[in-house]
Amino acid sequence: MLKVLSIQIADSIDIKQFKTVFKAELLHEDSDELFYRVKSNPQKFAYIFKYGIVSLLSYNEVETMAFIQAITPYCKNPLEQHISDEFDIEVNAGRNKLGYNKIEIENATTDSLRLIMLNVSQSVALDHFSQQTNLLLEETTRHTQILERKGRLDLSGTNLKKFIGRTLNLKNRIEANLYIFDSPEETWEDEELNRLDLGLKKTFDLQARFRTIREGLEIVKENLDLFKDLLQYRNSIVLEWIIIILILVEVINLFIEKLMK
Repeated sequence: MLKVLSIQIADSIDIKQFKTVFKAELLHEDSDELFYRVKSNPQKFAYIFKYGIVSLLSYNEVETMAFIQAITPYCKNPLEQHISDEFDIEVNAGRNKLGYNKIEIENATTDSLRLIMLNVSQSVALDHFSQQTNLLLEETTRHTQILERKGRLDLSGTNLKKFIGRTLNLKNRIEANLYIFDSPEETWEDEELNRLDLGLKKTFDLQARFRTIREGLEIVKENLDLFKDLLQYRNSIVLEWIIIILILVEVINLFIEKLMK
């Protein structure tokens, strides 16, 4: 029995720099990920993604902590609380069979193990993005409730801009990492790997969860557009009153000047 552990440890990882110091057999690399096999154990792998996730196969608890400690200096915005998921792999099974948190597999090839680690990591990434989206939705709901009770926004222009910035940053990060939900090229040419990939995506419900995140961000965006319009209206009213007061002051000054004459 093998165990995959995928952990979101930061917003991003500088994989280019980490590659220069990590000593293991590099099996796959591109601008977004590194996939290693530990030479001392042919069934021990490490998968590092630039979007802040590491996936480890056949690492014990002590080895996992050591690996995280080694990669932390190459992380941007490390998370105080890590998000993780575990998945068991039973090798040399009679047939391929997927369960809720376990897979039985006939042929535990390097490609199939990498594919399993990739899908577990995608699931963790969705948990991370979902958590951040829910925080934005909660904050949006709080402001709409205040708007309902008081008839006005309890939000300054600067704070609204910060809120919009957080929403756009999250949306941009998700869009930038859309590739993680694509199937690897290996699955296009190997029917067995393709079936495995489709089965894993269905097990982890990746597409539906991703769609929920995008819908949540759209709700936040719609509310922010409304908040922005209300704030602009409020500012325009204030500006109108300033102009009226200035005109009134000018009229009073003219009236006083006439009286003085």
